Amino acid sequence: MSTFTDDEITAALASLPGWSADGDAITKTYEFADFRTALDFINRAAGPIEEMDHHPEWTNVYNRVDVRLSSHDAGGVTDRDTRLATVLDRVAAAS
Repeated sequence: MSTFTDDEITAALASLPGWSADGDAITKTYEFADFRTALDFINRAAGPIEEMDHHPEWTNVYNRVDVRLSSHDAGGVTDRDTRLATVLDRVAAAS
């Protein structure tokens, strides 16, 4: 699996609203109505994340979930990261 070039990351981010490049990763902050809704997002995302076997780095503070995606085994952003970003956006939209 090869990592994306900077141009490929920029092109991928064009279809991922709210996501941005951050070194060897892409990041996004999700904000929800309250703590319970943020935790619901995390719990509902767990199933698809496990199915993909590609786990995000994330933190939760009250109503906010900060997500960082990088394919550590490949050393940067890959197609797995952009696919997981799309899944997380879909789960968040249903929250």
